[in-house]
Amino acid sequence: MNQLEAPLSDYELTQAIARGAISGIGDLYERHKPKVYSVCLRMTGNMSVAEDLTQEIFIKLLGKAGSFRGESQFTSWLYRLTTNHVLMYFRQAVRRRERFPYLEDGCDTTHLNVSFGTQFLDRIAIDAALARLPAGCRSVFMKFDVEGYNHEEIAGLFGCSVGNSKSQLHKARRRLRKLLSRRIRHLRDA
Repeated sequence: MNQLEAPLSDYELTQAIARGAISGIGDLYERHKPKVYSVCLRMTGNMSVAEDLTQEIFIKLLGKAGSFRGESQFTSWLYRLTTNHVLMYFRQAVRRRERFPYLEDGCDTTHLNVSFGTQFLDRIAIDAALARLPAGCRSVFMKFDVEGYNHEEIAGLFGCSVGNSKSQLHKARRRLRKLLSRRIRHLRDA
């Protein structure tokens, strides 16, 4: 590519990968690895597991790239792919431990039997609460707290002011706290 050519968009890269031009995965990896790793680390709490899962996700992306239709932002699609992959990792670790309790595979799953069910329910509650947020608040929250963008970047992406980005984030967090506290009260009363 010469200096006058613009880099390919995420959509263009995924379509090229789907047609067999797997070299595009490197560009996607460079663009999105920090955010994928961040989600994996936040969900697992383990740096080496997060690194392994990040690699697996980009390998999986080679086969799934064609399913990205460009109807949403690529980062939203990749976030969903990432969270699903990490949740599957937890499910497989629990199943492996239940089926083969006498095998030690080097993966510490002792906490998974206790916390996986809770983690999974928490994840469902968070996803449900996020779905109830107004679109603007949800978008800013996802960009800032999940994907790691700063307010200046978010303002540039959404064509709003930095103050508006901060305001939307504050509203999203306040609304999430309210929605999730209701969920906690409901669980305690049950």
